[in-house]
Amino acid sequence: MTDEPVENPAPHGYSPHKENYAKRLRRVEGQVRGIAKMIEDDKYCIDVLTQISAVNSALQSVALGLLDEHLGHCVTQAVAEGGSEADKKLAEASAAIARLVKS
Repeated sequence: MTDEPVENPAPHGYSPHKENYAKRLRRVEGQVRGIAKMIEDDKYCIDVLTQISAVNSALQSVALGLLDEHLGHCVTQAVAEGGSEADKKLAEASAAIARLVKS
């Protein structure tokens, strides 16, 4: 084992906006807690469903933002370098898009 410092890997595509994503996810977390409270308080079904829809939309927005960052950073960088890593990153992106479309 050497005492030489280990370089940090390149930041992910979302790294410059990490705090923004964290803030948005904390907001979603609060919304989910609110939905749980609505259930505990026997709120009207449609009101609960409306809030669930809002949470789904918020998560979808975060997911699309992360996907955009991934395509713009990780995939673009891998494609520029070429080789098997480019193929791997493109396959990952395609699979992620398929998962998002299904949800």
